[in-house]
Amino acid sequence: MDRHWKSLLFLFQNNWKLNTCLTTKYIDLNKRIVHIRKLREVSKPWSESEKFMLDLALHLFNERNKVNLSDMDHLDSQNSKLVIQALHIRFNL
Repeated sequence: MDRHWKSLLFLFQNNWKLNTCLTTKYIDLNKRIVHIRKLREVSKPWSESEKFMLDLALHLFNERNKVNLSDMDHLDSQNSKLVIQALHIRFNL
């Protein structure tokens, strides 16, 4: 598994909201598919911080998925730590 997948899965496994979407409906590990449209649809009613965590996970997986790092202002300390750890995983820091 490469660092793109590892960083995405790290956030999905460790953030309670993303973890609810860690199903084959949204992420199929066997087929190596992330259903981005479905994830975006299900996240519409989420809070700003929850949407940021999804956006970051998708960006770390594939940079075509844009994220605004300034939206980290919405995060609590727990999720801020998860972000830093995910960045370490993705960029081998």
